[in-house]
Amino acid sequence: MTGLRVRRATAADFAAVARLTVAAYEADGQLKGENGYGTVLADVATRAESGEVLVAVDEATGEVLGSVTFVLPGTPYAELSGPGEAEFRMLAVDPAAQGRGAGVALVRACLSRAAELGCAAVVICVRSGFAETAQRLYERLGFVRTPERDWSPLPDVELLGLRRELTAPPA
Repeated sequence: MTGLRVRRATAADFAAVARLTVAAYEADGQLKGENGYGTVLADVATRAESGEVLVAVDEATGEVLGSVTFVLPGTPYAELSGPGEAEFRMLAVDPAAQGRGAGVALVRACLSRAAELGCAAVVICVRSGFAETAQRLYERLGFVRTPERDWSPLPDVELLGLRRELTAPPA
């Protein structure tokens, strides 16, 4: 992960974040037959209004390699989080930059931010049958399946709940 820096996105980053997020979801097959989710993913400005859009940047080139949206319960993009929990959504790494540690750096930044805010845990959801690399990453970083939080926003879209207690530092 040498040469990466995670910081809050600025408006100047939004176009790159939109492009790489849609590209990452398309590469993983998650936008086939989708009902407008690509448009939601590309609307970085709206996400930034109700959460914190973080970016992983190559320190040498300034290129945005990945992004994630960090949210708290009760905000428009929160899906699973309750009192004392934080959540992140739309973790994406540019397909051309995968394997460079951007995903790990972004998840760790979310865990750190949640701890900073006094949260006891971070919750997320992943689409069943997709994002297998991301699911392995989450497991490696201490996220545990919480089947009672599974849900389905649309027919044929099953989201699996995961939770990471913040009693231990990020792996």
